[in-house]
Amino acid sequence: MPRGVFLKDLNLLKVLVLGSAAGGGSPQWNCNSYVSKSVREGVPGTSVRTQSSIAVTTDDQNWFLFNASPDLGSQIINNNQMHPKEDLRHSPIKGVVLTNGDVDHVAGLLTLRERQNLSIYAHKRVHNVLNDNSIFNVLNPDFVDRRDMSMNHEFELKDKDGNGSGILIEAFEVPGKIALWLEDESKGENFGTEEGDTIGLKISSASNQKCFFYIPACAKMTDDLRAKLYGSELVFFDGTLWVNDEMSTSKVGEKTGQRMGHMNNSGPEGSIASFQDIEVKRKIFIHINTTNPILLPDSQERREAEDNGWEISFDGMEIQL
Repeated sequence: MPRGVFLKDLNLLKVLVLGSAAGGGSPQWNCNSYVSKSVREGVPGTSVRTQSSIAVTTDDQNWFLFNASPDLGSQIINNNQMHPKEDLRHSPIKGVVLTNGDVDHVAGLLTLRERQNLSIYAHKRVHNVLNDNSIFNVLNPDFVDRRDMSMNHEFELKDKDGNGSGILIEAFEVPGKIALWLEDESKGENFGTEEGDTIGLKISSASNQKCFFYIPACAKMTDDLRAKLYGSELVFFDGTLWVNDEMSTSKVGEKTGQRMGHMNNSGPEGSIASFQDIEVKRKIFIHINTTNPILLPDSQERREAEDNGWEISFDGMEIQL
């Protein structure tokens, strides 16, 4: 099936991965690590990945974005589902749901500034960030509604005019960290992090109750999160780094995964080990950093991830539930 074409089965929950990489994409513009170099040179089995975002629909016509990456313009061009189809001004994108205030999740909002009706859902902490930064005023409030998400409460996503999308979401807080660009070192070791700075989402179809989880950032597996995910059909989960000190060992940075608010894939406290006792039908890594060797198809790390039941997301990946 050509990329950008879904079977016309209505009421199915359909997921399109617009971007599968962490901040900066893969390869990053100024990174020449082994993984970035391999992707840039077109090593067989590798592929360019844009920054993390998914799109969801239940009717093939109206889509909601989950995070809006700086690569959103090219992501729209590369996926037919996102193209205008009616009138001279039109978009199938009806709104955006934000999981945090990271640059790689909010900067793409600026691409959506052309007086198009939209609804933007986020935790009030993230809305405060957008309200405090005047550049986001290009999202004309006459056309764009900014709606607060309450935690642990299921509700239906609606477009600007209040029409239901058939997509239900439940947002919940997960361990994480305030966005790097908002850190305040005067506020101690957590840099001013508060509850709501990082959230996960349960995304469901209102018609058949099929559901999946989208958690592109998570710093720790908790008992509450483990219980929430148990028995689920599909989980997209934080795949940023293979090991905590990957940036420094790759000699491209100093920050650890924990310093950035991310679990590593491997190790006794990593996501692979943490999911061993969680019954999940499909587990997919998303938000993968350009230094992570799971991006290389012949790496030992990719084999280990796949042997433990994990899939590696890629741009253009399509899933129907």
